[in-house]
Amino acid sequence: MLTSRRKLPLPLAVLSTGFVVVWLIIAAFPFAWTVWGSFKVEADFFSRISWWNAIWGVKTIAQTGSAFTGAGYYGAWITNAFWQQAANTAIVTVSVTAISLAFGALGGYALSRSGSRHTFWVLMLALVFRAMPPITLVSGYLLPFFQLNVWGHLPTAIIVLVAINQPFTLWMLHSFFLSIPKDLDESALVDGCTRFQAFRMVIMPVMLPGLVTTGLFSFLLAYNDFAVTAMLLSQNNLTMVPKIASFLGTVQTEGNVMYAVAAVVSATVPLFILVMFFQRRIVSGLTAGAVKG
Repeated sequence: MLTSRRKLPLPLAVLSTGFVVVWLIIAAFPFAWTVWGSFKVEADFFSRISWWNAIWGVKTIAQTGSAFTGAGYYGAWITNAFWQQAANTAIVTVSVTAISLAFGALGGYALSRSGSRHTFWVLMLALVFRAMPPITLVSGYLLPFFQLNVWGHLPTAIIVLVAINQPFTLWMLHSFFLSIPKDLDESALVDGCTRFQAFRMVIMPVMLPGLVTTGLFSFLLAYNDFAVTAMLLSQNNLTMVPKIASFLGTVQTEGNVMYAVAAVVSATVPLFILVMFFQRRIVSGLTAGAVKG
């Protein structure tokens, strides 16, 4: 028997639509304003005379002959070699995501299929470790890194970020594995697969939405990190977020603020594209982890 979909009353539909539109404008405005301002000179974007200068680009026209300029991007990417920080960020984020998912998937699967009474306490210990402020873990790593003469290099930040992120991936992937019926494992074992073959060829393809969701959160943690990378990396090996902070830390130098604005836009655009590309996977992954059976 077919059931007709109930329509919202017109006033409620108008109110909900208006609320969504207003929320989108408020949420998108800061980023849109930053993108617009990144093509202006500092005297316009941070004008104390009138904020309309940031719209029309009065000083930008006077200095460059055009209402828009790419001087901020050139200064950030070429003059200050921001491309090196972008490359460092790619290395750190990809490494942290891959290592966290590899160990998290193995550990989460083992705990989800284990009947041991110690499983609960292992997960609780991981939760306590994740609840600790990351800065406390960084301070514990500093001394051995200095003694081993490895401070300032990318692997040091990767090790610490994996240690911070691993409990989260373990918990999240554990919940996803619990949502997968154990009958799949048993059927694969009956067909002659080993436990690892069942995990690799049967369970992991089903786990793809959960892996994408967890991997994206792991990626964002490493991509947006400031405390760990700022304390454990040398000036030559910084990632993008600490480098942006270094631009803002020297506002007395002409142009540095606009370098920071251009760098912020450059660092945000990849995240926007990534979320838009994986939005369906993210939603299906989150909903899959909430259903057991």
